[in-house]
Amino acid sequence: MNELPSNFLRENNARQIWHPMAHPAEMEATPPRIIVSGDGVHIVDLDGRRVVDAVGGLWNVNLGYSNQPIKDAIAHQLAQLPYYSAFRGTTNPRLIELGARLVDILKPESMKRAMLTSGGSDSVETALRIARQYWKVRGKADKTKFLALKKGYHGTHFGGASVNGNSNFRRAYEPLLPGVYHGPSPYTYRNPFNESDPARLADLCIAAIEDEIKFQGADTIAAFIAEPVLGAGGVIVPPAGFYTKLRALFDRHDILMIADEVITGFGRTGEWFGARIDGFAPDMICIAKAITSGYFPLGACVVNEKIETAFMQSEDALASIYHGYTYSGHPVGCAAALACLDETFSRDLPGNSAREGGFLLDAFQKLAQKHETIGDVRGKGLMLALEFVSDRSAKTPAGKTYMAALADAAYEAGALVRVSGNNMIMSPPLVLERRDSQTILDAVTHALDNVRLDPSK
Repeated sequence: MNELPSNFLRENNARQIWHPMAHPAEMEATPPRIIVSGDGVHIVDLDGRRVVDAVGGLWNVNLGYSNQPIKDAIAHQLAQLPYYSAFRGTTNPRLIELGARLVDILKPESMKRAMLTSGGSDSVETALRIARQYWKVRGKADKTKFLALKKGYHGTHFGGASVNGNSNFRRAYEPLLPGVYHGPSPYTYRNPFNESDPARLADLCIAAIEDEIKFQGADTIAAFIAEPVLGAGGVIVPPAGFYTKLRALFDRHDILMIADEVITGFGRTGEWFGARIDGFAPDMICIAKAITSGYFPLGACVVNEKIETAFMQSEDALASIYHGYTYSGHPVGCAAALACLDETFSRDLPGNSAREGGFLLDAFQKLAQKHETIGDVRGKGLMLALEFVSDRSAKTPAGKTYMAALADAAYEAGALVRVSGNNMIMSPPLVLERRDSQTILDAVTHALDNVRLDPSK
């Protein structure tokens, strides 16, 4: 493929494309950076600037940009069978192999069946559909409602947007799915109880969720969905025991539990799966992103033995899976995932995530002692967030102009970071080395030392 001239790229940047999560006019006025190549944990823009990708693509390029085994697996599968449908009547070897691999990896959670999707939003949509279908198969058709957490993020389909707990992803598309109710998240820095003790806050949040269950009626609620660590909502790390207590609550009320592991799965938190931080076993797990390290769009919804048994034992037509996507079980995506899983396990990415994430979290906490604009520092593994404020005592969120200036200054100093509201979020590749972690720290420090806060902006 011939390279397009740089002037064509600059002139057409954000002119014909609507970019996700952005106002079209803003993108046209301030065009996005054009990333032309990547190697290791670095990306290179159109101007030739090479920086550490502290965003990791979009939480997903865990193995960096130079993983040859994944590229080879994709090329081999393209030559052998570039596509075939997994709808009733046909399948392919890589899909069969990946199904067996996923069930084996998730054996501690008693997972038994996987439904392949094209990505995280698809996986969440699949989980919500299966939850409702499960209860119909069980003869409890009234169980249709969903519970979720405020500040949670679950993708962009109508179902996922409905269980999202952030109004930014909802307002423009409402009315959404009826029968969805949100409880408070265990967000120690900001919560409606003004509670700073993590354990007490966890109990208050659980009590509020239980109160909602009693109000709605447990016999009307299909499932609860949450991220083990809330990602896009600001890297909110629940206190120890939060999810195990919720698991017990939902078991008492016969409510399914869905773990949205699209971000947290395969090592980002320092554990293989986020659910293992707290040691709880969900009924369904949604995965995507790191399953191919971003090299191919792929995801899955994996269900446990309880759900599998209900479907297998039913003779009703309701137990047929009338759901799926054209690219469910795409052979190239499955080949990429298999190679990616081999690489993830052989390199012990969770261990490296815990080490490098711990280094950065400690360094950022020390940085907060020197800079009043850092209101809070949060993280688990290589999921990290700095929350910025214009007034630390009042916790007044820092403005858009300041946040954009911080991100620009960090980029100029060698690291791409992500700004979401008044949070600076970092989710670099899990193959990060200490020198790369130091580059991120130095870039953020440079930004803080050189960008002055104007409280009015």
